[in-house]
Amino acid sequence: MSSDKLVIGMPAGSLADPKRGGNLIDFLKHAGFPTKGYDQGGPTKFPLNAALLGWDGRPQEFGAQLGLGQLDIAIAGDDWVQERILEYQYEYQQDIQLEKVLSLSRGNVRIVIINNPMTGGDSFDDWFTALLQRKPLVTMVSEMPYLALDWFRKKIDALGFADSHSGYSVQNYMTPPKISQGIVIYETWGKTEAKVVHEAVDFGLEITQTGSAIRNYGLAIGDEVMKSETGIWANPKIKEQPEKYDLARMFLLNLYGAIFAENKVLLFFNANNNCAKEVLQYLSEHRLFADEPTMNAGKNFTEFSIQMDLDNTRLPIAKVRYELARLGATGIETVPLDSCIPSFDAVDF
Repeated sequence: MSSDKLVIGMPAGSLADPKRGGNLIDFLKHAGFPTKGYDQGGPTKFPLNAALLGWDGRPQEFGAQLGLGQLDIAIAGDDWVQERILEYQYEYQQDIQLEKVLSLSRGNVRIVIINNPMTGGDSFDDWFTALLQRKPLVTMVSEMPYLALDWFRKKIDALGFADSHSGYSVQNYMTPPKISQGIVIYETWGKTEAKVVHEAVDFGLEITQTGSAIRNYGLAIGDEVMKSETGIWANPKIKEQPEKYDLARMFLLNLYGAIFAENKVLLFFNANNNCAKEVLQYLSEHRLFADEPTMNAGKNFTEFSIQMDLDNTRLPIAKVRYELARLGATGIETVPLDSCIPSFDAVDF
């Protein structure tokens, strides 16, 4: 790990593709961290911030890299970070202490258990119980084998099969089982549904947004393992390095400002002092300012500025502009926000 720079895990793949994941590139730019090279496969540089060092990689690996200290912080999904944490626990008996320090409010997915449809109106637990009673060794397929294993061990404990099925083996797809009792989890890369629907395995763990692919295969969602989103994860040991920790706080606070500003605009307008009182009353009645409105009073006119949420269905921006104009406001301008930082304490890290 660099001792004088903040090392940031930058996820390769769709997020780095301007045609698919350009929102991350734009998001970083709005936060004040434009990138160079990220959209071309790297190496990623931050031309305006020499103290930031981009480490291009796969989000599947960032959890391990954070734990080893190769990265200070990383942009990654909760699911992949948790997968690496669990891998270290199950395979190496080590605990990685990582901390999610900021949600990026994007990349939402569900991690679910999928199986062939059940008959007779049985619940998933009924189906699963019957499977465990029938087979001393069950098989499963997943891109995230340790999330799958953790779910399985909790499930068999809850259903009373911990003694008979606690054994496990994580293997490449369709390699000969290393155990005779418990669960074999085949690690695979894609098309989990096909392996389940053709009964190559008993069930699987899948990543989904809408569940449409699962339904298209005629499969059922038996259980939900977790919800996941893209966020900023950190190695807490960074707090032991004051200068680097301050860089992380700066990075996070500006990212938060870009998130907070999404779907928000500023309205600037003028009002003749003869109608300024009515305009102020309207703003107050509709709670269009926090502690006090921003006003610049002149000899004949007062300039106002207010912040509005474009997703506010209770008070749509079009209606506000119309009613302000009706009250006498002029020169009503709508300015998009790239960033809005409420206070230094907006980020708790």
